[in-house]
Amino acid sequence: MSRPPETVSDLVARARGGEPRAVARLVSMVEDRSPQLPEAMAALAPHAGRAHLVGITGPPGVGKSTTTNALVAELRRTGRRVGVLAVDPSSPYSGGALLGDRVRMQEHTTDPGVYIRSVAARGHLGGLSWTTPQAIRVLDAAGFDVIIIETVGVGQSEVEIASLADTTLVLMAPGMGDGIQAAKAGILEIGDVYVVNKADREGAQQARRELRSMIAMAERPEDDWQPPVVLTVASTGEGIDGVVDEIERHRLWLEETGGISASRTRRARDEIEAIAVAELRARWESMSGHTDLDALAAAVAAGESDPYAAAATLLGPA
Repeated sequence: MSRPPETVSDLVARARGGEPRAVARLVSMVEDRSPQLPEAMAALAPHAGRAHLVGITGPPGVGKSTTTNALVAELRRTGRRVGVLAVDPSSPYSGGALLGDRVRMQEHTTDPGVYIRSVAARGHLGGLSWTTPQAIRVLDAAGFDVIIIETVGVGQSEVEIASLADTTLVLMAPGMGDGIQAAKAGILEIGDVYVVNKADREGAQQARRELRSMIAMAERPEDDWQPPVVLTVASTGEGIDGVVDEIERHRLWLEETGGISASRTRRARDEIEAIAVAELRARWESMSGHTDLDALAAAVAAGESDPYAAAATLLGPA
């Protein structure tokens, strides 16, 4: 006898029971933009809103994946269930994640208290896919206490993680550029906890002093959160317990000040907007098959029209 098809309610119930396969199916549903996705999100929504979201970003080469691996180990040692979404660059052909599940995190793959998934950025400017908040909701509703979102990098435009996470970790390393360059990249505007990784290298203390000095120069209200700077050697686990302590301290501060509620409301607003824009784009494609948009783009490129007029034509009457 053939097995009956899985229903959304079955998947949600099994995911909430901690079944990794059901969690994976729901995340795939998000990535594939399944027609059942609205039903799944409606079923998951009442069970979400409990997890603490931790974003990890920083320039390439600072050890984000190694740090994530070490954080997972420390969080598991304290008994917390951990979900990891590693946002990878997208293949320009398939749209899928190029890097796949992080090799450095393979030691956690057999742990039922850890779920690791690579998701594709799909060319999104901020380094995060528009589906990332929905994948987070799946893990949140499945009962993970902490959800780590590791981004592809950081730069002038890649600071979107700060609006998605409750606590943002910014990683740096000795020799990765001076404090002025960090400020130009926007790093000093988004972090809640700063981590100087590879602290066994020369220049770690100097990097820490520079960061502390520049953070102190920022104009912050007296009662605002003052970001700490922690030294770590993620490859050995040194200092990682201190990072977890600071994450917890920031979580408690958010709860005491009401920041956690404001953060989640802002995140929901951004998610609604992203879904609406994606739906609008899908409607354009289904109606015109790109013909109208391509013609408008050709006219703008040729100087026969301007982008505002073309956009107004595409949108139609107000």
